[in-house]
Amino acid sequence: MKRAILLLAISMPFLYNQANAQTKLVEKITRKGSELVIPYEKYTLPNGLTLVVHEDHSDPIVQVDVTYHVGSAREQIGKSGFAHFFEHMMFQGSDHVKDEEHFKMVTDAGGTLNGSTNRDRTNYYETVPANQLEKMLWLEADRMGFLLDAVTQKKFEVQRATVKNERGQNYDNRPYGLVGEVTARNLYPYGHPYSWLTIGYIEDLNRVDVNDLKNFFLRWYGPNNATVTVGGDVKTADVVKLVEKYFGSIPRGPEVEKVVVPAVVLDKDVTFPIPITTSGCPCSILFILPFPIFIRTCRRSTA
Repeated sequence: MKRAILLLAISMPFLYNQANAQTKLVEKITRKGSELVIPYEKYTLPNGLTLVVHEDHSDPIVQVDVTYHVGSAREQIGKSGFAHFFEHMMFQGSDHVKDEEHFKMVTDAGGTLNGSTNRDRTNYYETVPANQLEKMLWLEADRMGFLLDAVTQKKFEVQRATVKNERGQNYDNRPYGLVGEVTARNLYPYGHPYSWLTIGYIEDLNRVDVNDLKNFFLRWYGPNNATVTVGGDVKTADVVKLVEKYFGSIPRGPEVEKVVVPAVVLDKDVTFPIPITTSGCPCSILFILPFPIFIRTCRRSTA
């Protein structure tokens, strides 16, 4: 009993601070006269989530964007493609949204949606009529805070096959499709986070399992590593209240520090061939770095 009372006494200041923590305005940009600037207000929630709001009442629409500050540069050697893979998984339903229902709910509301991944960030966005804002924020909060229980082995395998097909279609089986991958591998030293592309390598995609992907989510998809941006026909005060309502209870994730990598220096020209096939003609492209110039040679059959 004494131990319980002691623990309660120790935890009371922490609980009090959490209960009294408030969303803070950290930046406000306004337009002065005819100045070319986009006015906005930036807030930080107690759980670390960043909110940016821009009011534009010219049309009755609103855009919602959730950017997670994680891309392929946060992946480990042997586990490439995770950030892009998880972009696919984020559209496969969450605890309160059925499989594929995210697309349906947005389009039924008269909106459009998509997501994208690059080396440094992954983002998800919707453009909808302004009166659908609350639904969009609820959808995004549900997959930020309540996703993992909805990730099944079946969904995982379907999306793994989809990503592998995407790699084949856009890289392996496309003329010049491997230029970017081979260039990155030669431009950056081994192990540099920019030395591979977001699509990842086939052998890594084959090796990954569903638990690897869940751990990636738990590490990087916390509110303290995300920025919600709302722009359009809205009132800033209303947006703040809605974001607090739907995102405020999502617990903070692991702390995220900036990646520090040494600057890349090329002290001499780097040349490397890229074998390709186009129009039935076996070819070889000779790239010369640091300048993006190449020489193409083809060998045509004389038969």
